[in-house]
Amino acid sequence: MKKERQDMTRRDFIKTTGTGLAGAAVLASPFGPLAGRAFAEVAPPKLALEKNPVVKVLRWSVFIGTDKEYWEKNCRKWEKVTGGKVINEYISWEDVRPKAAMSAAVGGGPDIVLGWHDDPWLYPDKLLDVTDICTYLGKKYGGWEDVCVRYGSKDGKWIAVPMGGPGQEIVYRKSWLNEAGYDEFPKTNEEFIKCCKKLKEKGHPVGFALGHAVGDGNNWAHSWLWSWGAKTVNKDGSVAINSPETRNAMEGMKEIYSAMIPGCASWLDAHNNKAFLANQISVTNNGISIYYAAKKKFPDIAKDTYHSNFPIGPVGHPAELHLFNQAFIFKYSQVPNAAKHFLMFMLEKDQCAPWINAMEGYVTPGLKAYRKLPIWTADPKNTPYRDCIKNMLWNGYEGPIGPASAEVMAEYVVVDMFANYCARNVSMDKAIAQAEKAIARAYKK
Repeated sequence: MKKERQDMTRRDFIKTTGTGLAGAAVLASPFGPLAGRAFAEVAPPKLALEKNPVVKVLRWSVFIGTDKEYWEKNCRKWEKVTGGKVINEYISWEDVRPKAAMSAAVGGGPDIVLGWHDDPWLYPDKLLDVTDICTYLGKKYGGWEDVCVRYGSKDGKWIAVPMGGPGQEIVYRKSWLNEAGYDEFPKTNEEFIKCCKKLKEKGHPVGFALGHAVGDGNNWAHSWLWSWGAKTVNKDGSVAINSPETRNAMEGMKEIYSAMIPGCASWLDAHNNKAFLANQISVTNNGISIYYAAKKKFPDIAKDTYHSNFPIGPVGHPAELHLFNQAFIFKYSQVPNAAKHFLMFMLEKDQCAPWINAMEGYVTPGLKAYRKLPIWTADPKNTPYRDCIKNMLWNGYEGPIGPASAEVMAEYVVVDMFANYCARNVSMDKAIAQAEKAIARAYKK
């Protein structure tokens, strides 16, 4: 028996254990506070890797350098364990969705896509079933947050692996907030509007993306809409955008727009980062990337930068949308087992925990155990981002997730509704009617 084990090849070992050497390392080596009872002893699924697998990954380009550094480092670890190869293609956030859709249509391209929100629901029949690895990860790491299950699974099967999300919070300059007469950031929509106007009066305008920004625009617009009790559709998918609550949200947004820096109606995801770090705006919504960049290059701004949860509107509770990242594998892949093994490997704690910590919490994981990482409390400014995925609602709330909700977001229907009314001189009635038509078209398909 001893000689037989010595003669086993690396590939044989991977086939036998499912996760191979990496899996053994994960079970054997604790990672700080995540050791011991934080994890269940669960056997990984057995995945027989293809011979010399080359896994092509399409993912969004990074805003934080250590994201790419540790992602690539973990890819090299996977290569060493499996003998395979990982080819990462990094493209702009806005380009991931259309490129993934093209791959789905033509049946060729990357094996894995790290896409957004409910993108997998646009073509679920073209995606590989990943129930085995999602079930394993969930059992081992304390379960998936509720929104992960809603986004990643369909008809009792997992069609995507939730990677977590670059959560969004309110980012603000504390000294300027104090100038406007506030000791802490406002907790309600009404006070938030007043605060923005006072900041503008003090020469410190705010800035929120109302352009086709995958993260900042969609998250801001949907969170603001929901906070007023408005929604695009009801639970049964019937169109609900034309409501008094929507009109209240529109009026509130227009008041905030009056306190914004010029040009926000065309902003993409990078614009508010640049404006904040250039001392042009006092408040925005963003991931922790602004604070991260400021600590590297603008220490005075970093010292003055704080984070707060989104204000609560008339609905009476948090009603937030955060950027949500899912990895999905196309059925056309010639290396399906290697692709699944790769994603499982990347979310094991020996890879995932250092990745999250290195990014200083830029990506909030969807697995509950990772909320115990030290990064969330080592700096109190990071803590608001810890529960982004736990607290978030889903795209299309409170209707069903599917191709319709994905289409409405992909077409920026809610963002454009606000932008048309606030920045393009479109009447409220017409802006809502245009959104209503687009939503109805998507949900009738």
